[in-house]
Amino acid sequence: MAQRRVPTAAPVRRPLVLAAAGLAAAALTVALPATPAGAAGPEQVVNGTFDDGLTGWNAYPTAAVVDGRGCVDVPAGTGAYGAAIEQKIPMVEGETYAFSATILSEPATAANIRIVIQGGPDINYAEFLTARKVPLTPEPRAVTATFTADRDYAQANLTFQQDITNDAAYRFCVDDVSVTGGAEPEVYRPDIHSAVRVNQVGYLPDGTKEATIVTDATEPQRWLLRNADGTVVRRGTTRPEGVEDSAGVAVHVADFSAYRTPGRGYTLSVGDQTSFPFDIASDLYAGLRTDSKTFYYTNRSGIAIDDALAPGYGRRAGHVGVAPNRGDTAVPCLPLGDDKQRLYATPWTCSGTHDVTGGWYDAGDMGKYVVNGGISVAQLMQEFERTRTGAADPAAYADGTLSIPEAGNGVPDLLDEVRWELDWMLRMQVPAGEQYAGMAYHKVADADWTGLPLLPADDPQPRVLHRPSTAATLNLAAAAAQGARLFRPYDAAFADRLLAAARSSYAAAERTPDLLEPAADPALDPNPGSGPYEDDDVSDEFYWAAAELYLTTGDARYRTAVLASPHHTSRDLADGFWWQDVAGMGRLDLATVDSRLPGRKAVQRSVLRAADSLLRTERDEPFGQPYDPADGDWVWGSNSAVLNNLQVVGTAYDLSGKRRYADGVASGMDYLLGRNALDRSYVTGYGDVSSHQQHSRWYAHSLDPRLPSPPDGTVAGGPNSTATSTGDPVAAANLAGCVDQFCYIDEIGSWSTNEITVNWNAPLSWVSGFLAGYEGTGPGRS
Repeated sequence: MAQRRVPTAAPVRRPLVLAAAGLAAAALTVALPATPAGAAGPEQVVNGTFDDGLTGWNAYPTAAVVDGRGCVDVPAGTGAYGAAIEQKIPMVEGETYAFSATILSEPATAANIRIVIQGGPDINYAEFLTARKVPLTPEPRAVTATFTADRDYAQANLTFQQDITNDAAYRFCVDDVSVTGGAEPEVYRPDIHSAVRVNQVGYLPDGTKEATIVTDATEPQRWLLRNADGTVVRRGTTRPEGVEDSAGVAVHVADFSAYRTPGRGYTLSVGDQTSFPFDIASDLYAGLRTDSKTFYYTNRSGIAIDDALAPGYGRRAGHVGVAPNRGDTAVPCLPLGDDKQRLYATPWTCSGTHDVTGGWYDAGDMGKYVVNGGISVAQLMQEFERTRTGAADPAAYADGTLSIPEAGNGVPDLLDEVRWELDWMLRMQVPAGEQYAGMAYHKVADADWTGLPLLPADDPQPRVLHRPSTAATLNLAAAAAQGARLFRPYDAAFADRLLAAARSSYAAAERTPDLLEPAADPALDPNPGSGPYEDDDVSDEFYWAAAELYLTTGDARYRTAVLASPHHTSRDLADGFWWQDVAGMGRLDLATVDSRLPGRKAVQRSVLRAADSLLRTERDEPFGQPYDPADGDWVWGSNSAVLNNLQVVGTAYDLSGKRRYADGVASGMDYLLGRNALDRSYVTGYGDVSSHQQHSRWYAHSLDPRLPSPPDGTVAGGPNSTATSTGDPVAAANLAGCVDQFCYIDEIGSWSTNEITVNWNAPLSWVSGFLAGYEGTGPGRS
């Protein structure tokens, strides 16, 4: 119930330690350098001291040995990757290696060097020592790190590489380069504050208030609720729950729902363990309702991000045809010689180029995908459509509520943000006269993977359009149809364009119902440069698109398609929905948007049944999450599965007005905001300890201090039971043997547990919007 796709560049790393040469050893230990377990293994680097000149090294553009160091002269204006000193080295699967070197530049330069150890382009760009931007000065700096190889590599690539276009010429030099096996793998231990796990943001005054306590005690334990002054304001006893399966620990639950006094800085204590502070307030989610949408503005492609609108996130426009970018103003289709053609039953390309500027970058990479964009933009529109059904206050979504360039144009800001993606999706429709006219290209993305960190405007990779797919075409049809009815009051001409695209794309999908995107196959396409978003069953997309077209037009042909779909009568929402299974999107809108659909009451009852099932799960789970996968494995992006389930529960409240559903949404958010096995909030900037090193090429502060962390209100993918078998070396090195909820690490290299995506933030936006409108004020609609 979350994305499962070939990862972006797959780095594994240990702490990279920098120190000026000659500093005391104590200065080095502050950054925790690795210590070998015993005798070091054989040296993998040839001529690491450059005593034999440049023997064994490849260096460009102009290289020499200067003062016993290997050096490269970098002219001003050299682009990313345009200068390097590198060497091929062997690595053995499972071996932990110690890396060290000294580096300097003359003169000092801001054009930092990326130090990377990677499997090479033939191994899907697997990075082991994640690229670190290292500031260079004439004073030598020592660099150390450890890393573990996930397989045998005959020729892994150790490279010291120019990272960005430099304003002035400089010389960079390396010396004493060493990579040896036999290092001791570091044992990852999550930093857990307390055995008492709470929603670190807080609780609604009239809502459910529960905490989870990790303890082996078999008898109830006394809990104390204290205000910010330390005064005990409530006390009670815990409820033993035994061993919680998804965390593998024994837990108790403390219920302090009866305490309703608003205040800041409460804590809950059990024995000598005290929780993080939290608030009891009715305005907890107003900020998150806004912040969760900021991610979309800062993730825009094809426009400069204004630092005045998003302080700290200003950057040049990415992919507007300005070097070193090679897109997106004139992008060719996949060439016949590309490895991906081996995945198609019949080779495909097209003539000419296409302007596919705009839209949102999808995730940690710079690809733009119609499939994932479709569900993302649709969930944001579902949030806005609550203002049309009477479930939400239109003022909360009015013009001027978001900090975006379009504010003040008379259109609700969330629709302005949505339009940025919809405009791009329209550009992805195959023009008339071409093969597959009316369908949608599956994606536009880099030809090969790029490394981290990298700003969009600095991406040097060629961009390519991939073959249309039925799934992408139906995502366009569904999202465009939904957009047509929502934009009608504000821009009738745009609504007409959307509806025409929705009709034509649906018809094109009917003509070609089986043009399916294949799954990744590294043996055939080892460096695809983007995720596949594959799908071998598009019956759910047909259902969703027909539902949206019917709700917008009322046409009998779409109603017939809805009623005839097996998804209309046989599927239950309790199993959730995600980009590869979107029938639930259609079901939710058929239940909430007014229409003359026969049997609409039965559709609404199916939503209520699903919500009741999810509430039972939530009550049965001691950490309070409405998520218990049938096979026991927490999926890639499990946090989005939790959020999508909460949207189902919130929709049940909109349909019924029954308080238990709204309380269930709030309780489910407790898990995401700290009431979990790792005692952390998965939403950046919310809670005392929150995820902030998510996998991204440009929200990469942990790699380059000049870059920002993800913006506040960005949700991390979350625990992934299969992370260690996905090819994510960070997970493989740190999470072996983890129990579900512990299969997460807040490291930028862990794309299988810690990526950020447009489709994961969309349900966070919906849920935070619901809770900001509800605020625990009692029965009735929010």
